[in-house]
Amino acid sequence: MSKHIRRFPIVLAVFLIILPRIVASANDAWSTQLSGYKAVRVHYKPLNKMIMSARINGQRANLLVDTGSNQVILNAAAAASFGIKPSQVSLGYIQFTQINGQQLPVGFAQNLTAGSMSFGSLLVALRNSNRPGTGDNRVDGVLGLDLLARHKAVINCQTRLVFFKANQSRQMDLSSVAAAEKFTRVPLRRERNGALTVPCSIHGQSARLLVDTGSFVTIFHEAFLKSVGISVEETRVSANFTSGTARRLNAGQINDLKIGDFKAPRGKFGVAPLPNFTLLQGGTNLSGILGMDTLYNCHGIIDLDSMNLFLK
Repeated sequence: MSKHIRRFPIVLAVFLIILPRIVASANDAWSTQLSGYKAVRVHYKPLNKMIMSARINGQRANLLVDTGSNQVILNAAAAASFGIKPSQVSLGYIQFTQINGQQLPVGFAQNLTAGSMSFGSLLVALRNSNRPGTGDNRVDGVLGLDLLARHKAVINCQTRLVFFKANQSRQMDLSSVAAAEKFTRVPLRRERNGALTVPCSIHGQSARLLVDTGSFVTIFHEAFLKSVGISVEETRVSANFTSGTARRLNAGQINDLKIGDFKAPRGKFGVAPLPNFTLLQGGTNLSGILGMDTLYNCHGIIDLDSMNLFLK
């Protein structure tokens, strides 16, 4: 479900967000620390990639925080450098897992840590990548929704912090605090296949969106926008999905987008004929992807404990 966007040599200000330095004030201190949670700082790389610095088997790694991926996935070459090889279920047989129709080998990481948070040992999917990056821009894999949900993560897209619940018996409801800070609560839903979705509407037409921090922009399915009367402008950008499917990414002006009860700012959004594996999630038909540009600009907080998305 994670997308990698290839930029062409033209100016695309409509699709980019500028990430200013965030300074927490006294009245939003709750968004920089949560009692009973361990906070791990993230940083943004080009194309709005939310990157978490981690250690895998003691080696430094950069992981994309990706709620659009159901599993932790490592680039095969990076995994090999961490000492992770495909696991064998029996002599001569390698264990595989299926992701978006692809059969990927599975490896075993002895230890994964980030900041003061230790996730212990876990199974990871291994995938070959032609665009792992180099140096500080290197991305070694994705931190998927399985691990994020297991540790009841709270992802604050604006303050660049991900909180992991350290005390499972500690109960915290962010709803009242978020309401006092003028956030709107939008209920999250896990589909049968594990995908994370939210309700939305355009011109009064109801739909659902995949919540995907691995997508650098919000993208609507072209047929859905045309069905509600939104015109589409061509661009020279294409999106490459993990299955190898490529789609032209155009733009559409939307003035009345609502995400739950939250009215999103007017603006231009990505438009593409999305592949079927994105549109059909666990029996639910989706109409698009809620990406990092909207989540950041609308102060998005994803709470996987109470299963709410907070926007303002």
